[in-house]
Amino acid sequence: MEEMNSNFIHDIIDEDLANGFSRKIHTRFPPEPNGYLHIGSAKAIWINSQTAKKYGGEFNLRYDDTNPSKEDTEYVESILEDLTWLGATPTGGIYYGSDYFDKCYEYAVKLIKKGKAYVCDLSADEMKEYRGTLTEPGKNSPYRDRTIEENLDLFERMKNGEFPDGAKTLRAKIDMASPNINMRDPAIYRILRAHHHRQGDKWCIYPLYDYAHPIQDAIEGITHSLCSLEFENHRPLYEWVVDNIGFENKPKQREFARLNVTYTVMSKRYLRYLVENNMVDGWDDPRMPTLCGLRRRGYTPTSIIDFVSRAGVAKAYSIVDIELLEHCIREELNMTAQRRICVANPIKLVITNYDENKVEYFPVSNNPNDPESGTRNLAFTREIYIDKSDFEEVPPPKFFRLKPDGEVRLMGAYIVKCNEIVKDENGEIVEIRCTADLETGNGMPADGRKIKGTIHWLSSENAQKTTLMLYDKLFTIDNLGDMPEGKTYNDYLNPDSLQKVENALIEKCLDEAEAGEKFQFVRNGYYCKDTKYPNTYNRIVGLKDSYPKK
Repeated sequence: MEEMNSNFIHDIIDEDLANGFSRKIHTRFPPEPNGYLHIGSAKAIWINSQTAKKYGGEFNLRYDDTNPSKEDTEYVESILEDLTWLGATPTGGIYYGSDYFDKCYEYAVKLIKKGKAYVCDLSADEMKEYRGTLTEPGKNSPYRDRTIEENLDLFERMKNGEFPDGAKTLRAKIDMASPNINMRDPAIYRILRAHHHRQGDKWCIYPLYDYAHPIQDAIEGITHSLCSLEFENHRPLYEWVVDNIGFENKPKQREFARLNVTYTVMSKRYLRYLVENNMVDGWDDPRMPTLCGLRRRGYTPTSIIDFVSRAGVAKAYSIVDIELLEHCIREELNMTAQRRICVANPIKLVITNYDENKVEYFPVSNNPNDPESGTRNLAFTREIYIDKSDFEEVPPPKFFRLKPDGEVRLMGAYIVKCNEIVKDENGEIVEIRCTADLETGNGMPADGRKIKGTIHWLSSENAQKTTLMLYDKLFTIDNLGDMPEGKTYNDYLNPDSLQKVENALIEKCLDEAEAGEKFQFVRNGYYCKDTKYPNTYNRIVGLKDSYPKK
């Protein structure tokens, strides 16, 4: 995994170390197993894992499984798979927030005994009403002054299942007049009867994230809890929990701007909506911003890490152009991907002066940017296929491909001249008849004439059918965080985000390609053999790169 350049987070750590902070740097990535990780998660993974690596510290994976109603072992397994794929090894270990439920309960009792927490009977709507606004203070719950004994009794009875879901909460007793709404006696436990993927039915009360997370960090010895900027206003509550429970080793929460990408939605709730309503082909649909979707499409771990590295680590909101991500994979595959021929929309071309029983082989480069990749031999026969877009019966100006009475170079082989067009009863061209200059195999015409156009081709002996999946952006506007009022994500779903091209032709040697293997289809783009459907290739990205070079 690519190392990080110094940034403001490292400046904070450097200052901590200079001020006598002697503990080994320890970070964590705490995903909630309620969906698949997306490219925004990759930034958090990279920041936390590489910060630990830079300082010779440790990096934990900890599943935030404190909300059993939305969690599943499917997501648990996928998260570890994605981390492993990215190369972010949890050097400090793999943990689960649910492993600390006993401790969370024990510390909640401690807070009650200190007069720092109380059981409240207000409903969710009533709590919201009592909370106040950004400009008006909240007001105390009528249950705020219960005695310690009463609170201990009620909290134990909550644990024992004596009250219905939502009937009571345990709240931290802080300050209902605080300018920070998160400090206005937040709920830290709620009643929820839901089967937990690890704890089963042991618990019917569960700690809330803002309470459980700092406890988990402190127990694991996390030094710097690095999270996205939306948690900045939650930091005082994080510190309140750590201080009032009385941990000696106090983790520090510090925030960075989350990764926002044009034409992309990072909301797991909405991504789940797309999946559950069959609007995409699962979490790994190659149009999805999920890591499994990007992997299936053909993106590599190195290209994704290169992208988040170039996007940078900052505290200010920004939105990164998706073309930078496309540039990163295109730049990598240009150097590494083997070249193969694909005729996406084939039309037959017959070379009338070529022996119908003859097969000839022309060497072509596997990758001109990698001399060690060598060459392969392309079979050449009387009948070949070219792409329909490479022929025009009535060509526009400056059309340098094949046209009536025009000449073109067949890539790596002969120059051919169009002599005749064969059409069906509907007037559609079904065959082009040409003659070849048989003295020009991989060479120039003897008379010195200039041939401006070169097109790719496949012989009928070396062609097999395949399906091409041409993926485009899932949404039609670049900044989905700035939608007009009254509009939803659904209003901007791109109806042309997938075009399926059947009966395309590819080289027969691609029979041996493994699922997930990547190629440049010459003059077409970069493609990946699909991991879900046989004989299908996903377009990763086109050849044209519009991202500005520095």
